[in-house]
Amino acid sequence: MARIVRSSEPPAASAGERVLAIDPALRKTGWAVVECEKGQLRALAWGVIHNKPNLLPSGCLVAIREGLIEVIRQHAPTVCAIESTIFVQSFKTAIVLGTARGACLIAAAEHGLPIYEYAPREIKQAAVGRGAAQKEQVAFMIRAQLRLRETPPPDAADALAAAITHFQNSAAARATERETRRV
Repeated sequence: MARIVRSSEPPAASAGERVLAIDPALRKTGWAVVECEKGQLRALAWGVIHNKPNLLPSGCLVAIREGLIEVIRQHAPTVCAIESTIFVQSFKTAIVLGTARGACLIAAAEHGLPIYEYAPREIKQAAVGRGAAQKEQVAFMIRAQLRLRETPPPDAADALAAAITHFQNSAAARATERETRRV
């Protein structure tokens, strides 16, 4: 199940956009809920869905979906931002990452959330200013950008960075009236 690492308060009704951002992985799926109101970003909650090494991949997929459904129920996001599939050296790794991403997409789609995807390099660029940043650099910068009291775990920090990327891109999309990233 989803383990909330930090949560500031329960969701309040707001006119602002609330993003469920996801960094998919089979064993450690990072997630975050961030809202933007009056141009200010605020991290409402974040965490990591941890799956034990001895859990079969099929069980991991169920746990990811159920964990994200619980997050959706608790925080009522209005949109989902997810990291796109990365290019890996192994077909097996690519398939595993793809299935984890699929579990995330199903959880969001079942709840009617519009889903947008962003490349890992673009997410790091938005968080750190360069696309080849390490996970620890992303976490450090996310803490500063969102004025957090603690540094989030790397997988949750990547999800927070995906939310920031979404807000940056959705503002640009509104300006040009295009939604090219929608899944």
